Amino acid sequence: MIDLLVAGGGPAGLAAAVHGALAGMETVVVEPREAPVDKACGEGVMPSGVRALRELGVDLGPAGGRELRGIRYLDGARSVQAAFRGGTGLGVRRTALHRALWLRAAALGVRIVPGRVGDVRQEDGAVSAAGWRARWMIAADGLHSPVRRALGLQARRCGTRRYGLRRHYRVAPWTDFVEVHWSARGEAYVTPVGEELVGVAVLSPVRCGFDAHLERFPGLAARLAGPPAGAVRGAGPLRQRVRRRVAGRVLLVGDAAGYVDALTGEGVALALASAEAAVRCLAAGRPAAYEAAWRRLSRRHRLLTTALVQAAGREGTARLVVPAASRLPGTFGAVVRALQ
Repeated sequence: MIDLLVAGGGPAGLAAAVHGALAGMETVVVEPREAPVDKACGEGVMPSGVRALRELGVDLGPAGGRELRGIRYLDGARSVQAAFRGGTGLGVRRTALHRALWLRAAALGVRIVPGRVGDVRQEDGAVSAAGWRARWMIAADGLHSPVRRALGLQARRCGTRRYGLRRHYRVAPWTDFVEVHWSARGEAYVTPVGEELVGVAVLSPVRCGFDAHLERFPGLAARLAGPPAGAVRGAGPLRQRVRRRVAGRVLLVGDAAGYVDALTGEGVALALASAEAAVRCLAAGRPAAYEAAWRRLSRRHRLLTTALVQAAGREGTARLVVPAASRLPGTFGAVVRALQ
């Protein structure tokens, strides 16, 4: 019997595996996709996430991405920005981040095996899945987590469904800020991720092609005159409600633990934080404590992101977000610092 079985080898799962290995746990990750794994992602890591990667000993190497100094909101001619305090963020390709985490886990002796986690069986002192028997299991299998559904932890969806699409462009970044361009029917989230590469993620309740979304942002479209670099990737519905994050010997981390929206760009940082909290609770033999720990570490994100998404969901209020923020730059700065 091993100590820890991790379902899903994305950033959250690999971070949990690294924390497990550092805590002396024999750890196995089950992941169906070949590394490096790509997915629709804004690819911006908040300063707290950068610190978490450093503490994990993760080396991004020559593909280390671009430093990010803060967040800028734009709506036509209006804009407002706030710099991070106490550190910089990071714009990094999802594949580079995944590769670095995979290498760190492997270097610590974590076994990463191909496969899918289907049935999960629990008994006194053990959990069994995918041919493995472990003392504990962490489910980090993504936004639409099969393990979460199998354990009956998925809550009923409510509110507007929003979707995300991401594409890269081979153009030189024009800023070291993450830019969020607002429109009445969605947002475009722009992240510098290389010397000649930017990622653009569009978030909206409207389901249509990437180019149709981009037409709502003519100023941004004019900057993206170069050819796209790679295919469009999509995700959604983004909002995922979860009844709880602990079921016996199984804990949910990352997107599997519940998700509000990608608008504030905290997905990776929260994934890393939840992975650390889950392993800390398991190492202490107190899995039930993880629920309260997750709520504490995600509280500000959930409240602020929910408020912004509600504003974005109404045409009248969506048009007021940037003007209001520009009139109250101190408040906008406080929000950015709360999210970092």
